[in-house]
Amino acid sequence: MADYIITDHAYFEMQRRGISKKIIQSILTNPDQIVAIRQGRSVYQSKVQFDASDKMYLIRVFIDIDREPPEVVTVYRTSKIEKYWI
Repeated sequence: MADYIITDHAYFEMQRRGISKKIIQSILTNPDQIVAIRQGRSVYQSKVQFDASDKMYLIRVFIDIDREPPEVVTVYRTSKIEKYWI
């Protein structure tokens, strides 16, 4: 996904959760999985080794794909990878 808008809310959540724009761009460009959660909205997600620790997290990027350009509406990370991994 080359062109997209990151909403103010998504920027706020990225900052609050310590998720860099570089990580988000990487997931948007090459997600490990794309999950449709409802018409017009998908979750792009990838497993990422976060910080200097060896711990893996799942970064989930929620995107309204029914707009041009698509909008990133929120992002978060979770250690509960098996819960969301398809």
